[in-house]
Amino acid sequence: MDSVHVVEPIKAILAIKGKIRHIVEAEGIPHTYVCCNSFVGYILPTLAQLGATAPPRDKVVISRDGKLINKKDDISTYTIKAVDDPRTSNKTLYIRLPDNIFSFNELVSLWERKIGKTLERVYVPKEQVLNNIQEVAFPLNVMLAIFHSIFVKGDQNNFEIEPSFRVEASKLYPDVKCTTTNQYLDQFV
Repeated sequence: MDSVHVVEPIKAILAIKGKIRHIVEAEGIPHTYVCCNSFVGYILPTLAQLGATAPPRDKVVISRDGKLINKKDDISTYTIKAVDDPRTSNKTLYIRLPDNIFSFNELVSLWERKIGKTLERVYVPKEQVLNNIQEVAFPLNVMLAIFHSIFVKGDQNNFEIEPSFRVEASKLYPDVKCTTTNQYLDQFV
């Protein structure tokens, strides 16, 4: 929570989550927080193209350059493994799978290779993204604010995982075979 740079309306929501975390820790309640990052199910089916129902085949709007996405099933697997693992006790478990870390441009390039076609790339400056968040209504403003945090600010990868209070799932559980972004995109080709 301390390493994110969110804007409203997400900022107020995360502030509440942060207060709950501080209370849990102050009361000495044993805990493991799971930071699962972006869900592929929300991003890859449309390559984060708002209003789209499928990945683009002609043009893609790029207002971001985020780097991390995970499948919900994989997040669940890591969460279950962490429940009784003393290595995760009173720490935050981050799910940063190496095969799922892409810049947005790298993700578009991967998609282009899969469909055998070069997409027109339309770049939107980050200032315009912030303006768009202010101009649109709920729930679209929430989605844009999340995209801003993830893709513009890079809040999922802008810090080191300090082992005294943070751990990384794929390093703790190298036996877990996860769905890669590359594999997930195959279903849309």
